[in-house]
Amino acid sequence: MSGGPEDAGGTPSVRSVVIDRPGEHRLVTAAQPQPGRGEVRVAVHAAGICASDREVYDGTRAEGYVRYPVTPGHEWAGTVDAVGEGASPDLLGRKVVAEGFRACLRCERCREGATSLCMSGYEETGFTEPGAFADSLVLPERLLHVLPDDADLRAAALLEPAAVVAAAVLAARPRAGEHVAVLGAGTLGLLAVQLLAAHSPAELLAVDPRARRAEQALTMGATHARTPAEPGGTGTGTGTGSETGSEGFDLVVETAGAAGTAHDACKLARRGGRVVLTGMFEPGAQGIDPVHLSVSQLTVRSVFGAPSAAWAYAVRAFGTGLLDPAPLITHELPLTGFGEAIGLVGSGDPAVGKVLLRP
Repeated sequence: MSGGPEDAGGTPSVRSVVIDRPGEHRLVTAAQPQPGRGEVRVAVHAAGICASDREVYDGTRAEGYVRYPVTPGHEWAGTVDAVGEGASPDLLGRKVVAEGFRACLRCERCREGATSLCMSGYEETGFTEPGAFADSLVLPERLLHVLPDDADLRAAALLEPAAVVAAAVLAARPRAGEHVAVLGAGTLGLLAVQLLAAHSPAELLAVDPRARRAEQALTMGATHARTPAEPGGTGTGTGTGSETGSEGFDLVVETAGAAGTAHDACKLARRGGRVVLTGMFEPGAQGIDPVHLSVSQLTVRSVFGAPSAAWAYAVRAFGTGLLDPAPLITHELPLTGFGEAIGLVGSGDPAVGKVLLRP
């Protein structure tokens, strides 16, 4: 929806969730925001909640990566319903998603195309700038990615995590016929399975301690699935060989961010293999063995957020049907259900997948 009831002066009003400080949130009604020069206003159709939003609510997000009070919501999709001066009127009525990082586009990293490494300081929708747990969202036009007219906006709300996964896949450079493993079968892991399956691996293994989530990967392109405790799992001393007989994996994509998964990902890779770390780790996570790293001659990359190229990749894969996030959605709640939604995300229930707020 693009707005709520009008206020006493006849101005349309909109609602937004505001976290004033860790553990405290409220639903605020205010005048509908107007886009400024070079900006657009989007009527939010759906917004996803992830572990990073839970960190904002709990107060565990790293210092400098959140600014209270804040309206969270960095995973979203909607329709442009107003444009500011200098923004293209052709965007009116178009379905869109948008990059979260507010990169400067002037520094050396931005000019290299690494907009997620902008040297001008961290600013991101939903963390330091107003996010999409609201009826309306105003943001710079330059951040938009336009979707096909028939796009499913529920599914498109997951294009932000898909862009992060796309960044990992671009860094990994998968090749047809390789043996590939994905650690973690949450939202990032299952999206990674879909994108990696499009590269025709000889084997695509999904590993997750939740057997139900690991098995879901089989419906999305994985050739095998198992829990860490099963033979050939991660870090169990049962060996690192793949199901089809290779001595480890050519490529391992880590998506879980658990205490031991960076270490385990390196153990699963073959000598000379490649590892991409995508999960968000907390202090105290198990480190990578430098002796193993050196002797095995591994290439290790990490991903935080997504540059513009990764967004373009994810949106293109979504538009052509190579990426379908819809099966990951398990719960949809109204904006007034934010408290319940944030509880679901932190519940640890394996039946809880992606939770959406639907303004």
